Amino acid sequence: MKPVIVIPAYKPDTSLLSLVAELQAQADTPILIVNDGSGLTYEAIFDALRAQKNITVIEHAINLGKGQALKTAFNYFLTHYPDSPGVVTADADGQHLCVDIVNVSAQLNKHSNTLWLGVRSFKNGVPLRSRFGNQLTRWVFRLLIGQSLQDTQTGLRGIPRHFLKTLLKTPSTGYDFELDMLISASVQRLPMRELPIETVYKDDNKSSHFNPLIDSLKIYFVFIRFLIFSVISGLLDFLAFSFAYMLCGHILVSESLARIFSGTCNFLLNKELVFKSKDNILPEALKYALLCLVNLAFSYGLISSLVYLGANVYASKMIALIGLFFANFAIQKLLVFGKEETLAAKI
Repeated sequence: MKPVIVIPAYKPDTSLLSLVAELQAQADTPILIVNDGSGLTYEAIFDALRAQKNITVIEHAINLGKGQALKTAFNYFLTHYPDSPGVVTADADGQHLCVDIVNVSAQLNKHSNTLWLGVRSFKNGVPLRSRFGNQLTRWVFRLLIGQSLQDTQTGLRGIPRHFLKTLLKTPSTGYDFELDMLISASVQRLPMRELPIETVYKDDNKSSHFNPLIDSLKIYFVFIRFLIFSVISGLLDFLAFSFAYMLCGHILVSESLARIFSGTCNFLLNKELVFKSKDNILPEALKYALLCLVNLAFSYGLISSLVYLGANVYASKMIALIGLFFANFAIQKLLVFGKEETLAAKI
């Protein structure tokens, strides 16, 4: 069975009917459409869709957000299409052409263990808010996640079946869900590949329900989440070190106690809330303990050297914390909480 096409729809226009007609003619696969609380004004469009063969319309009583609409469709897919390799998500506003949707579906059908992304060109004819938002998100994604993607906000995606269960547990429900999906794929080392698609924006993208302020803040909060727990752990580490040093005046003892205390807190926060790893805790704890020993040796050496050169011991501790922050995140993502081998390639 081929991948099932999923289209979340909120107050769609007749372009959705045209897209579905093309897909029925070319794709020959079931189509799941989620009416995300569009209201009575749009019932005629959804009635026309319901009347067509091979189309299922799922209803939300109220608007719950694009992410929740996708998760509703994913849950329906998992319980009704056991033989399909996955789903292809597309937008309802006409931004994705039938030929591109079919192409992504074909690639997912061939390579069902890969997350396929239909990537747009942002060189010409793209509204400023879309171009700026994508460029900024790409830069932040590369900085914090360590992976380069051309289009982090594309709605055209081929998603493997086994990955959908992970996505159902994702707390985000709006446009931030799509960014959370990429982060989860990166953390789980799920291969990601990009397929160039036609860039289509009708009337400067006025039909989009994306709120530039509110939805952008939600998207970037996904990144902020990665920083919050590191800041908390760093603060605990600094306070523990300072308290121990005031009592004993010995850098190695103070740094060792601080690492034991903050390291335990940091490990639990990262496992449960940041990387959301479900693997056995013992192997991860052993790898994390080894990382802590390496950190201890590095930070002790750096602090001792700075103090020897005349720096304040507390300032030296802060410099060591900042120096270890980025290295620790990359090491934990790749070696402690990571899973399968990842691949990011552009085709």
